[in-house]
This record gives sequence, C-alpha cells and structure tokens, in this order.
Amino acid sequence: MNGDTNREQLPSMSEAPAELRAMPIVGMGEIRAGDSLAEKLVEAVRRRGLQFVERDVVVVKHKVVSKAEGRVVPLRSVKPRPEATEWASQYNLDARVIELALRESKRIVRQQQGVLITETRHGLVCANSGVDVSNVDGGASAALLPEDPDGSAEEIRRVIQQQTGISVGVIISDSFGRPWREGLCEAAIGVAGFLPVRDYRGQKDTHGYTLHSSIEAVADELACVAGLVCGKLSDTPACIIRGFSYEAGRGRASDMVRTSERDLFR
Repeated sequence: MNGDTNREQLPSMSEAPAELRAMPIVGMGEIRAGDSLAEKLVEAVRRRGLQFVERDVVVVKHKVVSKAEGRVVPLRSVKPRPEATEWASQYNLDARVIELALRESKRIVRQQQGVLITETRHGLVCANSGVDVSNVDGGASAALLPEDPDGSAEEIRRVIQQQTGISVGVIISDSFGRPWREGLCEAAIGVAGFLPVRDYRGQKDTHGYTLHSSIEAVADELACVAGLVCGKLSDTPACIIRGFSYEAGRGRASDMVRTSERDLFR
C-alpha cells in the first residue's frame, strides 16, 4: 500500500466502538455524460438541508460515475463475436452484453452454466466484467465500469473539498457476488482520502493474544453500509456515512486486490 507521512495513529483494540450514521443523498436527477458528479452531490446535499462534515465518507454507486464519464454503450452499436453469440444462445443471454464483458476483461476466470466470471483490467474479479444493464435506461444501453475508479473517487473528493472546504473520504461501490455465498454485497472499487484496509497485525486482543493475520477491509464494509441505505430500486445513488474513524492517507481500492502470488484460488 502507498505510504503517507501524515497518517494518523490507528485506534487501539480497546477503544469504544463507533456509532455510525448513514444518510442517503437523493434528488440528484438523471446523470448524463459530462456532468460534474461531485457538484451534483454537493447541490443535492444542500437542497436536503444537510452539510458535509470533516471525515465524512461519501459512497457513490459506480453506475452514476459511469454515466457522468460517458461509460455507457448503446447495445444496438455492439456486434457480438461468434463465441459470444454461441455462449449467449445456450443460456438465453444477451450476446451484446457478453461481447462487452469480453472486451472489458483481461482474462476469463470461469465460464460455466451461463455464468461468466472475468478479471477486469482493474484486477477486479466479477461477473461479466461489471457490465450491467440495470438502472441505466431501461435496457437499451449497458454501463461499463469507470476506466479508473480510484481516479474518479479522487476527483469527487477534490471537488467536494473545493466546493465546501470539507475534507471527506470517497468510495465508489459496485455489487459483487461472493464465492460460496448466495446474494450480492457492495464492494469498494474506487477509494480516495483514506486507507481501505485496517491492519491489526501485531496488536493484542482483549485476552492478550497477539493478532497475526487480521486485516479488515473497511472500505468494503462501508460500501455495504451504503448499500443497505441506498437500496437497489430507490433511485438513491449515494450516501454519507458519518462517525467512522478512518485512517487518512492516499489509499486506493486497487490496494485491496490480492496478488496472484498470494491468491490460492487462481
């Protein structure tokens, strides 16, 4: 992970648990290519009578980031390759979505029973390279993941600070499936302003045992909190999480991608 000379002291294991507050950001309207997403976030927060507070965490769903950055593809413009058409026809899938997933992938991890798991150019392992048709425009277009989710998060963080004078952490989230578990959970695919993991190795638990492997994925956990508040069908693309004591620094979600040398499942 990237270091930072101004990193603050991590909380000790004995500190009282934090009380978190999660506030949905609504009323942003339809996001279009070229919009300043950060400015729309600031406007929506002000209209709701809220304000950003130092060390808030702003979680933004990747779909609106992709829309603002023009990462939306009309499906009528996609010509599937034969392999995509053949695969899709076997499982009643849209070959155009499969084609986009293959274009956005670095490699295919699994392709079985109608499920396509890929590794994206970002290093993310997910279904269909994160290509999604839901919550875009009713099925005519598909949203791709942002080109640089960490860079997108940093730009949102920068503009919010410029507009309000407040320093916040930013997460860009997406819904991922999980091996061995049913259902989707939110994951942080972009991070800015804080370190996405908290390393407890070397600290002692309440019984005096020294921890050896406890590294907590706090950015993913915060993304899941936002997922519960924003929901899937409520047209709520972002929320503010308040009360979490994060470790400020130049963190990136890409720091959370496990290297192939340490991954037992590749």
